[in-house]
Formats: sequence, structure tokens, C-alpha cells
Amino acid sequence: MPAGELRHTSPPPPLPDTEEEEGSLWPQIKAEARRDAEAEPSLASFLYATILSHSSLQRSLSFHLGNKLCSSTLLSTLLYDLFLNAFSTDADLRAATVADLRAARHRDPACVSFSHCLLNYKGFLACQAHRVAHKLWTQSRKPLALALQSRISDVFAVDIHPAAKIGKGILFDHATGVVVGETAVIGNNVSILHHVTLGGTGNTVGDRHPKIGDGVLIGAGATILGNVKIGDGAKIGAGSLVLINVPPRTTAVGNPARLVGGKEQPTRHEEVPGESMDHTSFISEWSDYII
Repeated sequence: MPAGELRHTSPPPPLPDTEEEEGSLWPQIKAEARRDAEAEPSLASFLYATILSHSSLQRSLSFHLGNKLCSSTLLSTLLYDLFLNAFSTDADLRAATVADLRAARHRDPACVSFSHCLLNYKGFLACQAHRVAHKLWTQSRKPLALALQSRISDVFAVDIHPAAKIGKGILFDHATGVVVGETAVIGNNVSILHHVTLGGTGNTVGDRHPKIGDGVLIGAGATILGNVKIGDGAKIGAGSLVLINVPPRTTAVGNPARLVGGKEQPTRHEEVPGESMDHTSFISEWSDYII
């Protein structure tokens, strides 16, 4: 090219949303980790090994999950490579991770930072590991998917069948005792508390587990059994037993569960409970519930 001639180049294409989201979040996570390392020097080595030494969220998460889920025979290096390959090659997995981090940070008042969620929220970690197990299941690598499910259950006390389908923006709050069956489907922006079961009704085969719509909130200790539909934006009260479909934007409470406002004209709400985390506003509307 002659001297002085300007090279005309096209501007670089914009990053996909996933990369933009991860790219904006990762520096914040590292800044939080540096702050915590300065405030608590006893954690400095841990924070360096899990976050500060890594160049990306996917590498940090893969390293952390590998160390959490390894055993004497399932080595951390093997798991690290497994997780990193899954996250690196699947933009949907990375987008789901970012959405889940944001869900925990914005919905849970106990979540003080993104780095706190990444390191310490077993519901978040179990969900990310499940996403990789589900990817393995769809690739017909079922023995490895099931082995990973077993380790997730042992370590995090969260038992999700690798065939179960889970959307983005998921919050497993506390998460202990959560059970999700093989043919269950969970939509986007769903919040589920501890000791929730999405199970079958017996030894029925085939499509036999609940389908949870977008924006649903399921309270602690709730049990939903069978191939039933929980509509978008519905709310399931703590301790409820749900055996039939729940319409969108309604609340089901009790054992067996009943719709607040009655079956014929159930009370409907406008907010998205899976995001608002409103567990108790229905109580005053359901006089039978108050003792």
C-alpha cells in the first residue's frame, strides 16, 4: 500500500449479547474479589485461585465446579476440562450463567455481591453443573451425565435429573432438598426455594413431571406431582401439594392446593412473582388460610 494511504477497514462486528453481558460482569466480579481479599486476607489465596487468576467467568466457574465436585476417582482436572469445553463452545450456557447470577443478585437480599453468588451459592452452582450434565445427556453421554448428577446431589443436596430442561434467570434460593424429575421443564425467570419437589405420581413412564412456566415462584417445601402445567407468572405457596394445573397469574396454596379466590374466578396478580419474590401477599385474600 502506498505511503500515506489510509487503510479502510470495516468496524468490527458487535459482540453477541452473551459476550457483552459476560464481558461487563466479569470485571465487576474480579473487583469484588479484590475488595474481599483486601478486607479479609485469610481469603486472599482462595479468591486468587478461584477468581483473580482466571481470564474469564467461564474459566473461573469451571475451575470452581471442578474442585467442588471432584472425588478420589473423578478428578478435578477432568471435570475442569469437561466444564470449560461445555461453556466455551455453547453461548446459551454462558448466557444462562450470567442470567442466573443476575437473578440471585437482584432477587435475594442476602446476596451481597456477584462474587458471593459465584463462590458460595450452592443453588447457583448446582444449576450450572446441571446445565452441563443436561448437555451431556443430549449428546448421548448418559453415563457421564448421571455420574455428574450423583456428585451434584452428594455435594449440593440438589437432585436434578440430567434430562430435565431448565431455562435462564433461575434462582434456587437455599436449594437444599430440591428434587427435579426427568421430564420436568422449568421456564425462564423462575424462583424456587428449598425442599421443593417436581416429581411424578408413581411408577408411570413417559412424560410424567411438572411443566413450570416463565416467572413462576415456588415456595419452600412445595410439592408438585405429575405432568401438570404451572402457568406463566403463577405462585405456589410454601408447603403446598399441587396435583392439577394452575392457571397463569394465579396463586395456589394448601394441601391439597386450592386457588386463591376460588376455582371459578381465581384472584389474578399483575406482578411476576418469580422476580418479585412476594411470598405472602395472598394471605389476606384467603381467609381460610388464616388461623
